[in-house]
Order: sequence, then structure tokens, then C-alpha cells
Amino acid sequence: MNTMLQVAANTRGRDLAVGDVHGHFTRLQHTLDAVGFDPAVDRLFSVGDLVDRGPECEQVLAWLDQPWLVAVQGNHEGLAVAHVRGQWLDLGMYRTAGGGWFLDLPAEQQLRYVERFERIPLAVELETALGPVGLLHADCPFADWRRLREMLRAPTLEAKVQEVCQWSRRRVQHDDETHVAGLRALVVGHTPLAEVKVLGNVWHIDTGGWASGHFTLLDLGTLEVVAP
Repeated sequence: MNTMLQVAANTRGRDLAVGDVHGHFTRLQHTLDAVGFDPAVDRLFSVGDLVDRGPECEQVLAWLDQPWLVAVQGNHEGLAVAHVRGQWLDLGMYRTAGGGWFLDLPAEQQLRYVERFERIPLAVELETALGPVGLLHADCPFADWRRLREMLRAPTLEAKVQEVCQWSRRRVQHDDETHVAGLRALVVGHTPLAEVKVLGNVWHIDTGGWASGHFTLLDLGTLEVVAP
């Protein structure tokens, strides 16, 4: 999983990014329908946390099988991996955070999900006409994207690097306007907000579509919010 997937520019349609889904795929589909998403030419980029909390988590494998969906691994996918691979995990916290659907599955079914989650990259780099756009779940651990790219080419990944990529809320908590060099924009989720927030060149797009908010779709070619 310690990989960065590099994706060529879309010359046929739109590349849209969406914030955390958390098992609300029907709501997401309604949002895509409302903006005329065309799976024949458009692509959807997920900033992770496709599962937990919502009622349709078991649909995640079907969504990940779609050729037009590109995802990064969020901390909730990471929790499932940690549980199955025998890493220490506070199971009470995991259940409270919405992981009960996964914990209650038979072991062989858990493994099926985890084997797919492990193939989701930690980071995505998308080429656009105006420069590269990066996607992570939470934040970049370095001031320069190119350093993260180098780290993800190494045979092993420092736990702290993965932790920042999937768990950090520091940038939002401190209103840190520092740019991430080497990118036109970095797009992240993880921290639910009432509206999209841009700090430096980092776009926070989890607007609580899985809860009482709405799903934000961001056009990665233009960096414009696509309103349903």
C-alpha cells in the first residue's frame, strides 16, 4: 500500500474528486447523477474513507471495481487492514467509529475486503493541463510533494509518514496556509467541514455528505466546485 499512483490527464471528460463517503453510496450516486457524471468519459477520485458509519459499506468492493473510480486509502480502510493483519487496535474505538459492520463479518469475508483495501494507494498524483494535483486522505507529511513521492518508492514506509497521510488534522486546526511544493493543488478529506476550505494550495473537501452535510465534487482540472 505504500505507493503513489500516477494518473495521466483525462482527455475525454472530467475528473471529479469527492470527500469521505462512509458507506453512503446511494447518496453519492444521486450527487453524481445530479451533475451529469458520465462513467464512459468522466472519472471520480475518492480521498478515502469509503467505508464505516453508513449503511451500505458492503457495496465498497463493487465501487472499487469500477474503472472510472480512483481512490486513496483512508484511515478507515487502514483500520480494517490493521485489524486483519494483527496490528494493535482499540476495537471499542473502531466499533464506535463505525467499524462494527466489518468486525461482525466472518474472518474470510474480512480478508476479502482487506486484500482489496491493501491494493489502494496511499497517494495519487493526477496530471492536469495546469499542473499536477495530488490526493491524500488527510495531509502531506512534507513541505514538498516530491519528497513523499520518493518515500513511497522505498521498500518500507515509516509509520509516522503513513500516520500523517491518513490521520493528521494539524493543518486545519492551525489554519496553516503553507503551500505543498511540487503541486498545483493537494486535495484531502478526513476532517468534516461545513464548506470547502482552502489553506495554501490544500483543498479540504469533506463536507459531511455521509452525515448531515452534502457531498462536494471538485473538478480537478479547473479546481472549481461542481454544484449539484
